[in-house]
Amino acid sequence: MDVRERARKIQQVLIGVLVLNWGVALAKLLYGRLIHSASMMADGFHSFSDGASNVIGIVGILIASRPVDANHPYGHKKYETLASTGIAVLLFLVCFNVLREGIMRFLHPVVPQVSAGSFWVMGVTLAVNVMVMTYEYRKGKALKSDILVSDSMHTLTDILTSISVIIALVGIRMGYPVLDPAVSILISFFIGYAAITILRESSMVLSDAAAIPVDEIKQVVLSIKGVKECHKIRSRGCSYDIYIDLHVLVEPSMDVHKAHHLSYAIENKIKRNFQGVTDVVVHLEPLEEK
Repeated sequence: MDVRERARKIQQVLIGVLVLNWGVALAKLLYGRLIHSASMMADGFHSFSDGASNVIGIVGILIASRPVDANHPYGHKKYETLASTGIAVLLFLVCFNVLREGIMRFLHPVVPQVSAGSFWVMGVTLAVNVMVMTYEYRKGKALKSDILVSDSMHTLTDILTSISVIIALVGIRMGYPVLDPAVSILISFFIGYAAITILRESSMVLSDAAAIPVDEIKQVVLSIKGVKECHKIRSRGCSYDIYIDLHVLVEPSMDVHKAHHLSYAIENKIKRNFQGVTDVVVHLEPLEEK
């Protein structure tokens, strides 16, 4: 798929999800304020951060889709991963605010006014979040998009927190209002965990961690006729844009023509065996006689 076509499809998903996320956030925030529920408002802020992360994703994929130029010979694809890091930072901020609000509610208790409408709002928004998460995750895997997969994990934490809020509302109806700020604090830990997960995965790409295990690449290369040994194998990049370079030892008597064809054979076999590989650099060296 063309880079710009891929970016357009990702942007379409993000815009659709943005509208749904902010609709869900508005419902939770307004109703949470109406009934004075800290846990429902915390969940609303979480949903709002989902929408804000969609905006970061839209900007990130717009930059990432720019073509190769003289100053960026490898393209701009890492901006998509960088945007995922931005989503993690945003989640940390939301985590802090929700945690602070929960602690304040413990110090200054407010008993929420729980009604049938409370459960109706949470039930509908929970159903919407499940559909959004499933759709975005599938699209993320299909398009090999770090942003969509990260954002779907963000929405997954929203689903978990919504379930927690419903449990808190049940507890309040049963006469345990302390569950409201307690669940609010629990939600902050869900959000923090999601942020750490996204940050860890994004940092692997940004720090050029190995994209494919060395032994797997070596096994494929050694199966090619004419290859005697290979070493100094390196790989980096994200799942849909992986770069590999390696040194291959061949017979000293091999002429340039055969070496050239062998180099292409190695490159093609690596690309066939590992999805997402876009570039392979093969350094041919003569095998030293023992």
